Amino acid sequence: MARTPPTTVTRVRLWRWRRNPLRRRSDVAEAWIVLVAWTLAVLGGGFAGVVAAQVTDSGFAARRAEVHAVSAVLTDDVAKTPTAASGDDRGRVWATVRWTDPGGSPHTGLVKVFPGAPDGTRLTVWTNRAGRVVSEPVTGTEATFQVVLTGALVAPLAGAAVWAAGWAGRSLLMRRRLAEWDEEWKQAGPEWRRFSGGRG
Repeated sequence: MARTPPTTVTRVRLWRWRRNPLRRRSDVAEAWIVLVAWTLAVLGGGFAGVVAAQVTDSGFAARRAEVHAVSAVLTDDVAKTPTAASGDDRGRVWATVRWTDPGGSPHTGLVKVFPGAPDGTRLTVWTNRAGRVVSEPVTGTEATFQVVLTGALVAPLAGAAVWAAGWAGRSLLMRRRLAEWDEEWKQAGPEWRRFSGGRG
């Protein structure tokens, strides 16, 4: 008895782009949705990452332009033991400092310093245009790192958002196609059963 050779299924690549009698308009639309979604996910994600990095860098530059460093002195001895210092202050405590602006007007403010510094110690503080003490602006390697990190985080998130939108559109097409198949089978099913002699 001769053995029947096994049936092999050949997968046709890019069949939605090729003309064939089984291809539907929804198949072509799905192919376009997938192509556009992947293209926008890659290019749009990269573009969003670059824009986010530039915005972050511009923000740092604007911050640096608004503040300037001044030389100040401590007006009292700083406690030797840190009190109520948060974990990210590395043991620093609040202290009062005094400085003179370029116009000659005296100012005082509170800054974080390491404990143990005596009265009269000179240190550099950062002030804004209103003469208030502010935090030191981000510069150098830290600024570069934050700019790159922002771009690296935004790019895949933006790409994933575009891909998710494409996937949602593709899912809608698939549900529509299944509904079309169900409707067509309701019409063709009786004919098929009659043709096959009532089997199935």
